[in-house]
Order: sequence, then C-alpha cells, then structure tokens
Amino acid sequence: MDTGTFRGIITGLLILAFIGITVWAYSRRRKPDFDEAANLPFADDDEQPNRDKSASRDEADSRKDRGDRNT
Repeated sequence: MDTGTFRGIITGLLILAFIGITVWAYSRRRKPDFDEAANLPFADDDEQPNRDKSASRDEADSRKDRGDRNT
C-alpha cells in the first residue's frame, strides 16, 4: 500500500465521519435541543450574578495582598 492509497482511505473515512456528524446534528431528534439552546439568551435570570469578594477591595490593599511592594 503506497502513500496515495493510504491518504485516499483516510480522506474517505473523514468524509464519512463528516457526513455522519452532519446527519446526526440535523436530525429531527436534535431539534428540541437546538430550539432550547436558541432561546437561552432570552431566558430570564432570577439569580444575581456572584461577585468576587476580592474585587471590591481598593487597589492598594490588593497590591499588599499579592506582596507587591511598589505602593
């Protein structure tokens, strides 16, 4: 088996894998999942985002905590 035959077999397998993944992704069983994912940006968030406690400190304290002596 020479290099050209090997490359041809690999190319054929990759084309089959691509077609398989495409058929799987666009199958009717996946549509509800895609519809739900498409509406995620419009979902109402009830929770407040968590804030990092260290982000509320002033910059000088932050530098001292890191050991920066250029304050």
